[in-house]
Amino acid sequence: MALWRIRPFTMDDYPAVYALWQEAGPGVRLRPSDAAPEVAKKLERDPDRFLVAEVEGRVVGVIMGAWDGRRGWLHHLAVEAAYRGQGIGAALVREVEERLRAKGCLKVNLLVRAENTAARRLYERLGYEEMPGIIAMGKELAGAQE
Repeated sequence: MALWRIRPFTMDDYPAVYALWQEAGPGVRLRPSDAAPEVAKKLERDPDRFLVAEVEGRVVGVIMGAWDGRRGWLHHLAVEAAYRGQGIGAALVREVEERLRAKGCLKVNLLVRAENTAARRLYERLGYEEMPGIIAMGKELAGAQE
């Protein structure tokens, strides 16, 4: 088992992080908001909640945390397949939770794809519960025509 550490994301990490997201399987679907200029905006807004895990200087895990002043959110958790099962994903989630708690956040939400059973099991082990009666809705604004 390799030793890993968690640290803040920098834009130098973007190519490795984007590759992790591409290889994440059904859990992460890349959208226009995942392009480098958009990720840079995210980094500017929440630099202390956008984290990577690295082994010997190589990025092997990532999570984007957010806080809107009321609720915390977790986005795009991904761990390289060879490093799954070592606690990296759980550690990334817990670290973002701690950073959100320090900001005064009382509740954290996330969206997980129904078919992503591995992620659902991880989140359940960490105390997350399904929210019955909630329907996720979204709208792409980039290039939208009225």
